[in-house]
Amino acid sequence: MREEEILALLRARDEAGMEEMLKHYGPLMRYIIAPILRDAHDREDCLSEAAVRVWENFDTYDDTRGSLAAWITAVTRNTALNMIRRNNRQQTEEIAAETPSPAPTPEEIILQKERTRVLSQAVDTLRPRDRNLFYRKYYYLQSTARIAAELGMTERAVEGRLYRIKKKLRSLMGGDGNEV
Repeated sequence: MREEEILALLRARDEAGMEEMLKHYGPLMRYIIAPILRDAHDREDCLSEAAVRVWENFDTYDDTRGSLAAWITAVTRNTALNMIRRNNRQQTEEIAAETPSPAPTPEEIILQKERTRVLSQAVDTLRPRDRNLFYRKYYYLQSTARIAAELGMTERAVEGRLYRIKKKLRSLMGGDGNEV
């Protein structure tokens, strides 16, 4: 089934659309989840939760902003990261009432938004091949070994390119300690 047909079924809130979405995009979703969640049970839970989020939030999908695959990828990645956060929260002890709030201050929020904007502009200047490598490592959290195997490179070559990419991004961002 083609993407347009899946979109039509999902827009019509037809459950067959969910089945077709999982048939078509399930492998992509598993591919995104695998390097983030190590436990097989957590990966399956995450896949189910991501599928439900796609179904429940489909009205927020805007095809003018990107493809269905890109939107599903973002939903899946965010679901996996949220699952890690939720698991980590359950494992930590309760924080004393007098502990300062971990929420960022307004100044920190503004600085983070500015850093994000500058980084996004810097990443956009990279060659497509380098941009792809950067996203695979730092956005999709894929291991160097996996990237090397899928691109037909050695791990050392991947690490070298990533080093050069980060060095270029630091330079483009002013090289003043902004983290990449």
